[in-house]
Amino acid sequence: MLCPVCRFDNFEGDDNCSNCGADLATSDTPQPAQEFHDTILGDHLDRLGIGSPQTVDPRMPVSEAIRQMHESNTDCLLVTEGGKLVGIFTDRDAVVKVAGKRQDAFDVRDFMTPDPVVLRHDDTIAVAIHKMAIGEFRHIPIVEDGRPIGVVAAADVFRHLVESLG
Repeated sequence: MLCPVCRFDNFEGDDNCSNCGADLATSDTPQPAQEFHDTILGDHLDRLGIGSPQTVDPRMPVSEAIRQMHESNTDCLLVTEGGKLVGIFTDRDAVVKVAGKRQDAFDVRDFMTPDPVVLRHDDTIAVAIHKMAIGEFRHIPIVEDGRPIGVVAAADVFRHLVESLG
């Protein structure tokens, strides 16, 4: 374990640095996330101007969900039961999972991504970018008390960054 003070390579599990005596017991304790105040990355998701999400029931036929996505020119539907988010169905799901199958024989629940990663409206753009990058997501629902209030798309984030940088 490297000493955070003098960079001496100590034995794993040492409580104090053998070189300078610095406390090593808490050096592997997670630290609070870095703040991005006063930068574009510190903007809250509210700044993106995201509208209301389109929601569907998990028992909706997948063919109807795809038709709804096409007619409304959206590439993401949030799947809810009793108003609570239970999944997400995206254009990628339609292409990768549904293609070649009899659409009339399946419901959205058969192809949705259950229990998706979510954001809160007061999360920062940095948090959204991080979650999108780690999970390789293009859409992440925004929830409040388990109820979807919006969806952040990678395109929304990039558009905001371009507009902010002018």
